Amino acid sequence: MKNNHWWKNAVVYQIYPKSFQDSNNDGVGDLQGIISRLDYLQKLGVDILWLNPIYESPQVDNGYDISDYRAINPTLGTMADFDQLLAAVHQRGMKLVMDLVVNHTSDQHRWFVAAKQGHDNPYRDFYIWRDGKDGHAPNNWGSYFSGPAWKYDPASDQYYLHLFAPEQPDLNWANPKVRTAVYEMMNWWADKGVDGFRMDVINLISKPQGLPDGPQSTDEKYATVEGFVPNGPRVHDYLREMNRHVMSKHRMITVGETPGVTPTDAQRYANLDNQELNMVFQFEHMNLDANPNPALGKWYDQKPCLTDLRANLSKWQTELAGTAWNSLYWNNHDQPRVVSRFGDVSTEDYRVKSAKMLATMTHFMQGTPYVYEGEEIGMTNAGFTRLADYVDLESLNAYHQLVEEQGLVDGPTMLKYLAMHSRDNARTPMQWDGSANAGFSTHQPWEKVTANYRRINVDNAMADPNSIFYYYQRLIRLRHTMPVITDGAYALVVGNEDDPAVFAYTRHDQETTLLVILNYTAQALERHYDIPDTAERLISNYHDDQGDTLRPYEAKVYQY
Repeated sequence: MKNNHWWKNAVVYQIYPKSFQDSNNDGVGDLQGIISRLDYLQKLGVDILWLNPIYESPQVDNGYDISDYRAINPTLGTMADFDQLLAAVHQRGMKLVMDLVVNHTSDQHRWFVAAKQGHDNPYRDFYIWRDGKDGHAPNNWGSYFSGPAWKYDPASDQYYLHLFAPEQPDLNWANPKVRTAVYEMMNWWADKGVDGFRMDVINLISKPQGLPDGPQSTDEKYATVEGFVPNGPRVHDYLREMNRHVMSKHRMITVGETPGVTPTDAQRYANLDNQELNMVFQFEHMNLDANPNPALGKWYDQKPCLTDLRANLSKWQTELAGTAWNSLYWNNHDQPRVVSRFGDVSTEDYRVKSAKMLATMTHFMQGTPYVYEGEEIGMTNAGFTRLADYVDLESLNAYHQLVEEQGLVDGPTMLKYLAMHSRDNARTPMQWDGSANAGFSTHQPWEKVTANYRRINVDNAMADPNSIFYYYQRLIRLRHTMPVITDGAYALVVGNEDDPAVFAYTRHDQETTLLVILNYTAQALERHYDIPDTAERLISNYHDDQGDTLRPYEAKVYQY
């Protein structure tokens, strides 16, 4: 490739270990289960596997509450299992990325256990403690998981900060001893052979000076921290320091989860000078279908319109070109299934067509694509209809706060919102075959299996040459073999900026032009594009080409 960064034409596959494959039939996925499916991932063609947290954890937030950064959660396996997995991944020519969660720890981490022993404990300053104000929390901040962001500790008569669950106290990155301990841990994993880190909410590690109150609307019980806590005053100092102590010593890939960033912010985090991170996950396109009422946040059930989606994706393509690097994703463990959210699951044909169309939309853009487990077979949202079906802490807390405490929405409506946006939609077990529990486990899984697994599963996808799986396989091969997909310039087709139904863009370098045409709707449409007679149809989700007629969810890419 023309670039000097090995990850630029790579494709990442995200594995949620608890839901991928259970090898010992306890209902929970594990490391040996992942090992047993590596040949499948190699067949798909992905280059990098990213594992959600596999560390020792009480599992209050499904592993994002870490109690020991250098131990494997026993429900997932042992360190020997991890070493075997890492070796097996490398033997197949793939790389392994770990999830790094260092904005906070578990309240059962030895650091926090020590910190609670008193004001004078050496680990007290590893966390953020403050006195209350007039018998209340130090400020009005709300947690990302609903409720206050402060927890009172009666023994010391102080509050500690937790931007997420109370069992996830925030680390005090202003303390250099915290940073040193984190860098030592990261180097320990890198020395084992880990190839990189996905960094959880990494732009929250530097808190606003003085921890002031945040803006709060009249119908909000607490201030929404997302508008003012991310991208704090010293975050870039900390990441450059981390880069010097860790990343610069190893050949790694790093991606930071960065809620609330703009392209300008991303240019600092992921600048091509490699002083901080390789790329970031931004969420602007994931927020396009949020509720019009800010107090309800993401909880809504309407599909985003194409004009907003196109404008946002194009903005990131254009503004990061030549200055920083994009991450390209539709799904992850925190987001609903893309085919249910942006596509169409009303018929089987539309599910397949729209899944391929959405994959085409992002895989031909500049950046590193991320495929979330099950996305490559078109897995759908879970279809849960009862609150009792949900296990996700964020979803349950939101229901209790918005319905029962504040009365901002009624129960049936909130259940519709959960059915669209709950994180449980992404965490149902991987659908391998049509046997009991979708071939994930012979034991009752920790999370219910989506009911359509007998129709939507890997076995069926592998047996169908026109399946979504083989379409993803082709997209990945094209990225590996066509430099224009990695290095070419991006541009919207002139006149396409306001089209409410069709997204058309080009990728271009000195040798090649690609024209990408995407029908975002279930309607047949007529659109004319100036396509040279010498153009070759590179890939499409229909067998034939009807020229100016675009069929429902049609995607086609021309090369000339």
